[in-house]
Amino acid sequence: MSRVERAEAREGRAERQQVQAEKPKKKKKKSGCGCLALLILVLAVLVGAGGYYTLGLMPVDPESDEKVIVEIPNGSGASAIVEILDDAGLVKNKFCAKVNSRIGGYNSLKANTYILSPSMSFKEIMHVINTEDFEYISKESIEVKDGARLQQVAEAMAEQLPYTADEILEKWSDKKYLNQLIERYWFLTDDILDKDIMYPLEGYLYADTYFVTSDNSDIEGFTEMCLDRMDEVLSERRSEIEASGFSVHELLTLTSIVTKEATAEDQAGVAGVFMNRLDKGMSLGSDVTVCYIFQEDRVDLKVSQLESTNPYNTRKFAGLPPGPICQVVADAIDATLNYEKHNYLFFITDEQGIVRYSEDEAGHESNINEHGLVKDEDEEG
Repeated sequence: MSRVERAEAREGRAERQQVQAEKPKKKKKKSGCGCLALLILVLAVLVGAGGYYTLGLMPVDPESDEKVIVEIPNGSGASAIVEILDDAGLVKNKFCAKVNSRIGGYNSLKANTYILSPSMSFKEIMHVINTEDFEYISKESIEVKDGARLQQVAEAMAEQLPYTADEILEKWSDKKYLNQLIERYWFLTDDILDKDIMYPLEGYLYADTYFVTSDNSDIEGFTEMCLDRMDEVLSERRSEIEASGFSVHELLTLTSIVTKEATAEDQAGVAGVFMNRLDKGMSLGSDVTVCYIFQEDRVDLKVSQLESTNPYNTRKFAGLPPGPICQVVADAIDATLNYEKHNYLFFITDEQGIVRYSEDEAGHESNINEHGLVKDEDEEG
């Protein structure tokens, strides 16, 4: 390359460098702007989610004055309670309620029957159930007392339900209704339809306190609630009952007699006396069954009553009476199933409430004389 050509090349490079220098420089993007936008977006989502969650826990109807009776069964967890409340129309948003039930610290949820309202927030309702707030607990209840005759149960029901005792007893004697119950409950059989039975459902309504709700405020609903409870108790002992050689009807019949004859601590021993008598083909000699004929609690019986030819008279007839004579509880059933094995055939209860046993009539007479009791067949076991 000649000197001239090299000079021209240098001039060309200089011109290009000048043009390049005169071009506007591109501004670098600021990364901080993108982060800020993302942060705003995240905050917006969180605020929106928080608002959604808060609204979801609000009352279904803040202006409502409706009272809703809700029964929370034993063993219900938080998730199950949400379902119960949702079914009752007390949950605005079930998803939000489920979340709150898990993170709300409700660690002492109490089974009971509550009177709630759509005007209450989900948090308020859960607080009530978690603390078993007495103000919100249903006060309407019916007690089926241990040892109560069916007639007495009907009278207790009549005080709370819009029926008379006679109407209730009539329903409990309706064969069509009874057959429906027999089809539904495994432990109810045609035994309750025997012509000698005074009250078919006697002994089958489990003795407990029941809360009245919208689901059981009629005769059928309340009856089935009692039978459901008996179902639980008997089902837990089904194998023991089958091994005992008794039918359910026979077991409840003997248990009811034991219930009326002895206090809880003496029931197994008294049941042993009756088992020994049954094994020997003796009459049970129990006056409480005679009292039942006349729908009376234990009183001094007249000779004419003791001579009654009613099949419930276990003074006159050997074996079990046609059916139970009162309502029972699980402890009495267990005492009868697991009766004390001994050789006693007689018992009396002295004035201090102590049960005195004897193996024969001579010992029985001695117990009566020794403990200052007047010889009275009414007190014979």
